[in-house]
Amino acid sequence: MSQLGFYFDQTRCTGCYTCSVACKDWHDIDAGPVNLMRVTGIERGKFPDLYAAYLATPCYQCLDPLCINACPEKAITKRDSDGIVVVDQEKCTGKTECSRKCLKACPYDAPQFGPEADAKMVKCDFCQDRLTEGKVPICVEACPMMAIDVGPLDELKTRYETDLEAEGVKRSKVCRPAAVFKPKPCALKE
Repeated sequence: MSQLGFYFDQTRCTGCYTCSVACKDWHDIDAGPVNLMRVTGIERGKFPDLYAAYLATPCYQCLDPLCINACPEKAITKRDSDGIVVVDQEKCTGKTECSRKCLKACPYDAPQFGPEADAKMVKCDFCQDRLTEGKVPICVEACPMMAIDVGPLDELKTRYETDLEAEGVKRSKVCRPAAVFKPKPCALKE
């Protein structure tokens, strides 16, 4: 298996949210709380010593996803072919029937439920429909700053100056996210 991974260059991201908007549009997600690709602003310091960065957060397709074992319905699985974590909407009982353990288990808040009473869990799947067609995920295609990439994890580590950390990332050694970063250094003292 070639584990697919996520690459994010924090030095290039301007916080334009194009990746998030493109994702919602591609997946036909209504305006509201569900965002399969989230962008968080990070600010530190006081004028004139300021620091600002952004962090794009999809599902990191963890090597050992905690959401899989947390799901009582076994609706979440990891594909052997590429390591993408997928949700079987037929097995998911929805937020009113379920304890939402998958959401509680994920340190990155990737599993999400819409506001509807019968909403089923959704999460980023690296646009597996696009990957099947030989295309990149919509967030990669849409990013005007070319700050996002997806590919075999080993290749991403080789291709880019990478790190396992970036400002705002809570790295979990338990689930081991399939993600590498180019962090934007912060010289400010906390």
